[in-house]
This record gives sequence, C-alpha cells and structure tokens, in this order.
Amino acid sequence: MELFNLKDDSDKVNFAEAVQKGLGKNQGLYFPKRFEPLDNVADLLEMPFVERSTAILQHLIGDDIAPETLASIVEQAFTFGAPLAKVDERLYCLELFHGPTLAFKDFGGRFMAQVLSHVAKGKPITILTATSGDTGAAVAHAFHGLDNIQVVILYPKGKISLLQEKLFTTLGDNIHTVAVEDDFDACQSLVKAAFDDPDVRDGLHLNSANSINISRLLAQVCYYFEAFAQLPLEERDAVTVSVPSGNFGNLTAGIIAKVLGLPIHHFVAATNLNDTVPRYLKSGEWQPKPTVATLSNAMDVSQPNNWPRIEAMITRGEFDGALLSGDTIDEEYTQVAMRQLAQSGYVSEPHAAVAYKSLMRHRKEGETGIFLGTAHPAKFRDSVENVLGQPISLPPALANVAGKEILSATLSSDYADLKAHLFATLKGQ
Repeated sequence: MELFNLKDDSDKVNFAEAVQKGLGKNQGLYFPKRFEPLDNVADLLEMPFVERSTAILQHLIGDDIAPETLASIVEQAFTFGAPLAKVDERLYCLELFHGPTLAFKDFGGRFMAQVLSHVAKGKPITILTATSGDTGAAVAHAFHGLDNIQVVILYPKGKISLLQEKLFTTLGDNIHTVAVEDDFDACQSLVKAAFDDPDVRDGLHLNSANSINISRLLAQVCYYFEAFAQLPLEERDAVTVSVPSGNFGNLTAGIIAKVLGLPIHHFVAATNLNDTVPRYLKSGEWQPKPTVATLSNAMDVSQPNNWPRIEAMITRGEFDGALLSGDTIDEEYTQVAMRQLAQSGYVSEPHAAVAYKSLMRHRKEGETGIFLGTAHPAKFRDSVENVLGQPISLPPALANVAGKEILSATLSSDYADLKAHLFATLKGQ
C-alpha cells in the first residue's frame, strides 16, 4: 500500500512506515492516491465479520502484511461484534460500543496496537495522542502491557465525563495520562507541536494513535460493511447513514467504504455546536470558532484533523460531495432526541442522539436510515439519567474502575511544560 502526504506529495511511504510515523512532514496526513474499488461486495456481505474484515483490509493494505499475519491480527483485534439494533421501521442504530472500553474506537485502537506491535519488531515506541473522551480509553486498553511501547494520553481537564476519564487514567504501567488545563483543540495542538519537535519526535520515537493514523482509519471501514450485512436485502436499496462527527475519522472511514463499492446512498455529518464542517459545506468558507463544551463532549472539536482526507476524495472525483450533508444539533435538540429515542424503547447517549436527530431531518421517505451509536449510554450516565429521569446501570467495564484512583499529571497548555514532562517521565523507560 503506497501512501502520500496530503501536504507534500514527495513524502511517500508504505503502510508499515505510515503506521509507525503517524503524521508526515508539515503535519500532513498520509493517504492513498486512489482507492481501488472492490469487485465482490455482494459476496463479501455474505461472509462472517472477521473473515470479511480480513478480506477488505487485505485489499486495502496489499502485500505489506502477509495474509496469514493479517488474518491473525484481525482475529485478535475484532473479538466483539457491531450489532445493528432496530429502533423503528427501516431505522437502525449501528452499535459500536461492545468492545472492552464500550466505544467505537476499540475497533481502530485494537487493530492499530496489533499492527504496530507487528511492524515495529521490538523497537521502542512512544504513543502520544490526544482524546476528547473515547480515544483515550480505547488506546490505553489496546496498548496496555505491550512490550517496548509507552503511551501518553492528553485530555482536557474537567471536560470529559468522570467514568470516561477513569477508564484510561487508572491503568498505570506503560500508560501515562496528562490532564491539560485547556480544551481538546489545545491538546491536539500540543501533540502536533511534539511531532514538529525533532528532539521529542526522534528522541522518544513518537507515534500517534489518533484517528489520523491510517491503521485506525482502515479498521473503521469494516463495520460499515458489517452494518449492510445485517440489513434485510429489501432495505439495502436506499440507505442514509448519519455519523456523529468530531475529528471526522468515522465519517472518513464511511466514505472510504462507499468508494470501495458499499452502496450507501447518502451521508450526514452530524455535529453538535462545534459545527465547522456543516457551515463549510453551506458557505464554502472554513471558519473554525472557539470550541464549545457540550453534552456530546467527544465531538467537541472545532478543527477536525481528518477533514482533508474527505476533501481529497471529493477533489479527485472518488466521492460525490453532493452525497454528503452537514447538520448541527444544539443542546436542546440533543436532549429532545434522547427522549424521543427512549420513548421508542431505545436508550441512547448524547452522541448517538445527535446522529439520530440529524438522520430524521435528512432521511427521505422510503429510505433506510442508520445512525451510529459510538458509546455505551452508561459512559455518560449522569447526562443520560438527568435527561431521561431514569437510572442507568453500570456494565462491568465501568463498575470496575468507578472507585479507582486517577493517576494523571496536570499540565498547562504550554508546550515547554509538556516537553519537560515527557522527558522526565519517559527517558529510560
């Protein structure tokens, strides 16, 4: 698999190099020049999830990973399913929260951990990543205990739910967590600054596990095919998919699935008040605003890093931009959507509620609608209980960490503070 830096065409790497480097020169994203469509989508949809996912990933990655090795990696990574839950007539939620940290990012995080462990061949690596909630837990659990890999996770202090925080800040060992006294965009800026600093990047062998890493992105393509495989044949003709969007990795993966040949009719990029992309789709002007804290905090991103990949697929004619709508759901409508879902007998959380509300605005009569459920409702227990007025029980993954001590350091958003902390914490590990 040959990948190019979207900011510097001369920066060319194979899949293994892209996974290990994460970002290219000038903070550019690695991406293929084009995607070769699959010629056997109907046959693939008849396969079991792991077997199908292995075939899709082999098609994308090529001979960079031997088939038997890739099959083993996928089998170890995808140990849980992605059920399509029926909410109403021709209306479904793709539940992506059945992994160990109860969030969709378990798919990409676990696949990346297995791939990186394979391609690094024992060389020391430091994973440095930022999280607005779910990435941190998925990455921490995926890499916890792996030899020669240290993990540093930055997150905005006080801006994620306590249970989200405890899922990844209580592990210790090779997992190091930092609460940054600022917002998520500041955390992302710190990560980018570290990758631009040769002392840190080379001295600590940096890699990023954000959705900017191509391995995470490709893993997410697989569950869009899984959604279709579960649909009745008569409901596959006109399907609109609504994706709750923060850093836009999830939507990028969905569009890649479409480019590969999955017959998705339309996409909705559903955002909360951090609506840079919906405004851009309407006006053609990219004008990020200061990040706003919302109930759907994992989507509190005003400068989504993955958007250039979507833009690339549109610009080079692989994806028709007319098949993408943007939508903004405010706090009041997020709560309204949660209550509407509960009245239908389906308990959900704020992120999925944003996607559901946007889907209901954009789905046309007779279409099948799928909205993505990206996290278990219990991860946002306080919000869900306050909005719905009913108790939510904790699944074991959350109950087991509820009483544990948070092990995070607290830093300002000054890069010099982070650099000093990284060397003090990791040198000699």
